Amino acid sequence: MEEGGVAPGNSLAAACGAWIVFEHEAGFSMTLPRARTWGRREQIPLIRVRGRCRRRTSVAALCCYKSGEKSRLIHRPRTHLQLQGARKSFSWKDHRDLLVRAHIQLDGPIVVVWDNLNTHLAAGLKRYEAEHDWLTTVRLPPYAPDLNPVEAIWSLVRRAMANTAFATPDDRDRKLRHELRRTQLRPHLIDGCLTATNLAINPPPPP
Repeated sequence: MEEGGVAPGNSLAAACGAWIVFEHEAGFSMTLPRARTWGRREQIPLIRVRGRCRRRTSVAALCCYKSGEKSRLIHRPRTHLQLQGARKSFSWKDHRDLLVRAHIQLDGPIVVVWDNLNTHLAAGLKRYEAEHDWLTTVRLPPYAPDLNPVEAIWSLVRRAMANTAFATPDDRDRKLRHELRRTQLRPHLIDGCLTATNLAINPPPPP
């Protein structure tokens, strides 16, 4: 990965007319982040929240870019029960199904850029990629969240949900879906998330 262009997906995407798709997963519990807010002088604002909740929601999201097309955000939620031995994140099959959904919605080949999460490296997912020529994956360098625009999507969503006390997990999930949908309808926000990485889908012209 390099500033000014996505490599090696740059030349590959140009050659096959593919979408460049960044992927990342995040989890949301009932305890949401705090943010600065207004309050009476010398009185700290307090928000009462529910106690421990065993239901956690994970969301995998894709920021999708292609020259000449509006940027897209595709996402899929997954609810987990925080029980001993229960899975607390997406499986490789969940990631595969999301990529299939993106391929259908985008109606073209995709070059997926993501990190080295163990589920991304699963043998089943590698085998699926080898069997389908519409799918190519590119690995981000280790510890490089600043190169993934989906990280900025999470920042936008968490900022909008901060300082909120939800009565139930369903209330939280409704707000989460609302904020993701709000971002989907504003391609300029998705473009801005890419700009924040200092990457560009189109390489600069040669001097």
